[in-house]
Amino acid sequence: MIYELRTYTVKVGTLPEVLRLFEERLAHREKYSPLLGCWYTDIGPLNQFVHLWGYESLQQRTEVREAFSADPNWPPPIMDHLVDMRSEVIVPFSSIGNVTGGTFGPVYELRSYQLEPGSGPQLKETWDPMLLARSSLSKPLLIGISEFGALNTLIHIWPYRTLEERAAIRADAVKKGVWPPPTAPLIQSMRNVIMLPTGFSRLQ
Repeated sequence: MIYELRTYTVKVGTLPEVLRLFEERLAHREKYSPLLGCWYTDIGPLNQFVHLWGYESLQQRTEVREAFSADPNWPPPIMDHLVDMRSEVIVPFSSIGNVTGGTFGPVYELRSYQLEPGSGPQLKETWDPMLLARSSLSKPLLIGISEFGALNTLIHIWPYRTLEERAAIRADAVKKGVWPPPTAPLIQSMRNVIMLPTGFSRLQ
């Protein structure tokens, strides 16, 4: 399984209209593959919406994109509202299960770490054995490293019920010594955003 995380930055004031148009045409896109999740940013870079798609393989992604590129109903008519489009294809850690729909939030934290080139396998080797203890406090939705898009990027998404729960769990993880992993020397920069799900997202 691979995942594609697409982040669209829109012009100020246009996000509600963009999401309306996206939802209006979504059924046409889902004839080819389902949308796993869709969020808008609430804390961090604003005027963005983020959508997550799953594929069995890179080949399936190519086939799906070829199929919907011939569909006059997709993409939705939102291009005039967009400032930037970013896509990252993510290979997930095998220790993390597949992303499935459900109510896990509604607060989702998206964290992106720019890694030292070539350090992904070393970081994964350190993170994997620590994830069991960290997951006992709260489970990640997705953890993986980019294969296409911005390379050498670690992407992880963590759902929480509230911001207060997030703060408490993170403090507890530090207190118990189960998180964060000792991989700071492998990380060049770190970025996070807090996202909330759209009404049509399978992940709430």
